[in-house]
Amino acid sequence: MSHLEMLYPAAIEHTKEKVWEDLYRYLGDKEICPSFDQYLQDRTMYLEQIWINVWLNLVSNKVPRSEKKEFLSSKGYEVEGVDRKLINHSFRQEIRDYQTFDVLEWVQERLANRSQEWEELYQNARKQFLEAQERERLAEKRTSILQRLEVVLDEILTDEYELFYIHIRHLVAKKLVEIFAEEPRYEKLDPFALETPLKKTGDFHAKDYTTLTSFYEELTGGLEKTRHKGRILYYYEDYGSIFESCILENVKATVPQLIQELVVEEMGHGFENLLGTELDIDFIEEFLEDELYEIAFDFVELFQEEYVEDLLKLAEVPFDVEVHQDMLNADLARREQRKEAELAEVQRKKEEEARRIEYIFGQEYQPGNLRDIRYILHVGETNTGKTHHALEQLKKSESGLYLAPLRLLALEVYDKLNADGVPCTLKTGEEEKVVPDAKHFSCTVEMFHEKDYFDVVVIDEAQMIADRDRGFSWYKAITKANAREVHIVGSRNLKSMIVELLGDAHIEVKEYTRDIPLQVERKLFTLQQTKKGDALVCFSRRRVLETASRLQNDGFSVSMIYGSMPPETRKKEMQRFIDGETKVIVATDAIGMGLNLPIRRIVFLETEKFDGVRRRRLSSQEVKQIAGRAGRKGIYDVGKVAFTNDIKIMKQLLQQEDVPVHTFAIAPTNAVFERFQKYYRDLGTFFELWKKFESPKGTKKAALAQERELYELIRGTEIEARLSMMDLYGFLHLPFSTKDDGLVYQWRETMFAIVRGEELPEPVIKKRNLDEQELSYKAIGLHLLFLYRLEKRIEATYWERVREELSDAVHKSLKTEVKKMTKKCRRCGRVLSWEHPFQICDPCHFSRYEF
Repeated sequence: MSHLEMLYPAAIEHTKEKVWEDLYRYLGDKEICPSFDQYLQDRTMYLEQIWINVWLNLVSNKVPRSEKKEFLSSKGYEVEGVDRKLINHSFRQEIRDYQTFDVLEWVQERLANRSQEWEELYQNARKQFLEAQERERLAEKRTSILQRLEVVLDEILTDEYELFYIHIRHLVAKKLVEIFAEEPRYEKLDPFALETPLKKTGDFHAKDYTTLTSFYEELTGGLEKTRHKGRILYYYEDYGSIFESCILENVKATVPQLIQELVVEEMGHGFENLLGTELDIDFIEEFLEDELYEIAFDFVELFQEEYVEDLLKLAEVPFDVEVHQDMLNADLARREQRKEAELAEVQRKKEEEARRIEYIFGQEYQPGNLRDIRYILHVGETNTGKTHHALEQLKKSESGLYLAPLRLLALEVYDKLNADGVPCTLKTGEEEKVVPDAKHFSCTVEMFHEKDYFDVVVIDEAQMIADRDRGFSWYKAITKANAREVHIVGSRNLKSMIVELLGDAHIEVKEYTRDIPLQVERKLFTLQQTKKGDALVCFSRRRVLETASRLQNDGFSVSMIYGSMPPETRKKEMQRFIDGETKVIVATDAIGMGLNLPIRRIVFLETEKFDGVRRRRLSSQEVKQIAGRAGRKGIYDVGKVAFTNDIKIMKQLLQQEDVPVHTFAIAPTNAVFERFQKYYRDLGTFFELWKKFESPKGTKKAALAQERELYELIRGTEIEARLSMMDLYGFLHLPFSTKDDGLVYQWRETMFAIVRGEELPEPVIKKRNLDEQELSYKAIGLHLLFLYRLEKRIEATYWERVREELSDAVHKSLKTEVKKMTKKCRRCGRVLSWEHPFQICDPCHFSRYEF
């Protein structure tokens, strides 16, 4: 049976019901019974229309689309590919005449020539109509009474608000006295630390508290439960929840009783019959349920400002409205005096703190006495020979210091100087390679020490003075270098900042330009266009390995460079490319930092990067820094640059004039800590003051995010108790990644071993695959940071050998494992085709938008 056949009887029954309802409304409204003929005359138009309305609405909503199309097709309509709205419109037009039901005929059959039944219908309809009218009249009158009652109650709630508070205040005061007299005091601890049993510490004393809020933190000894993310959690109850409940219960019990007496005085008793109920306390409580909760919550806030001492005195005085009103006024007056005194004390402490902050930090970040030093500023684009010229002066000097941003660059200069016959010692936080009688040192910039004198100091990649977390190391090296000659090497936009920073010092500026032009390719790059001498740049280790794997499987020999790669391995990978053993190099933006390679073309596989906070487009300086690595004089006399997208925008960034560096980073110094310790003894306070300290104009504070994160791990432990603040901060400042939970755990366990005088825990070493080898390399690096800081050089020598072996294993794994790699979804691990444009699969992508 079709839907039309099933719906037709239902439509008829629904139509009859509509006619019957209309008939009752028609008859009920008439004071005199009209004739049946008069009814037909008045309602024929309605009766003729009601069937078609009921029928069309029913079939339009209930008949499936497929059946509609089938019906229209039988009528000769074209239905395939036709819009749904057009199908519905055509169906409504055609179905109008489907087995019509004659409503007039049915009414006449049912009621014509039946005068007695017609009269009975009229009487019933009229009775229902009049009863409904009476109900409406009474409802309107009751509504009017309730509206009047609501107005009266609103006035009472407003006018007598203070009266209610006086009553509740007395009851809460008595509750407080009861607690002080009968309940023990427990030691304070984390309310969720249920594994720690509560210990009684004596009785409550008014002198230990100021406002009632300070008492709320005390524990009652009882347990409460709450639900969080579907789990039931238990915690120790405090008096804050006790007093909230006490205030709410007293408001619900007392206020309705006070209101009842006032309402009766205002309105009398006459309205109770109209309401159909007695105006008792239960009725008022129900009627004012929301208002009572609001009053209670208002009172909860007001009681937070009440003083414990005032409430305890109040409870001793028998309740009398006038007496308690006077006491409240007197307490409020004293409270205002206390507030003024407290505000004055807060302001005094604030001003004192501001003076201390200025003393501790304020004067520290001005250039020191620059002495009689000759400064040479080497500025220019990438790959213009800036560093080379500075190093030539370093090699000629009697003693020298090279400061690099990376271990790899420090290692490169160490090798270069020793190869050129200039004895040089390497010092980074993780390693030392001491050359006997060497007067030259190659170091990372953080190893700079202002008390050491050198004939020549070279500070490389000085534009990093603007880096929020590391920039202060460059600031300190530039302004506090103790030398005859200081060479500062950086990008062109560094010039105005350095000139301003060094003030009246003697500065010689040398500007460099590229001998080799850069040429941007017009067509978008695809991986199939890879050629010998290309450097493909992306911005994650994962993307480097995936790209290298794909190229290797396509027959290319590939070198790889990324930030977390061991420097020794990175050096070998570079050498393979330099020697022609590999034809292509795939790298992150680490390639842009001082690495000189015979690169024919730089290819940007991505034009966006994640900077630790968000994914953003590359800046002009970043594009130039990386693109500038293209070209090598005598090998590739034109450096080529290609992009996989956004060629026009990237070309504009490449040609855009550098925005000058206007700010440099500042960080805590030893002198800052020395001044700080005249007032305070804990690092928690130090971090708070550092946050409040307003960075001087032209500077920005180091975030100290790692230091604060690590400090929270050992705050309040024996580590903080046993170490001096300077030593502790030095360990917090060790350069390692706190994003790796394993390294953070190793750091914490090593710290406990140090303060307990135990052997340092050895780093966990795993070699099953590339990931484990690189993590193990980092673990050894952290261990070496501790060993060198603790002057354990013999042990450090052993672990340097272990690390070197591990870097060989990493290099070997790069040759063997990478080729076997597949591209996988970073969320679910599903294998993706190399052509898939994204790092996640389609199902994982679309699941983000499912609700």
